Amino acid sequence: MNHSIYSADRTTHLKIVVVALVAGILVAGFSISTRNTSDEGVQTARVMKAGKPVAVTSSGASVVR
Repeated sequence: MNHSIYSADRTTHLKIVVVALVAGILVAGFSISTRNTSDEGVQTARVMKAGKPVAVTSSGASVVR
C-alpha cells in the first residue's frame, strides 16, 4: 500500500478524480433542489441606503480624521 499521492499510480489518481466529481455533482444537485423559490416567480430585493460613517476601534481613544 502506498500512502503518497505523488508516487501513486494512474488508477489511484483516476479514482480520486471520480470520487471528487461525484461529490461535486451531489453537492450541486442538493443545493439546486433545496433552493428557495417564490410562488409568483418574481424576484424582489431590499434597497439598503448607506448611513453615517462609523469608526470602530479597540481602545477608548477617539479617532482623529
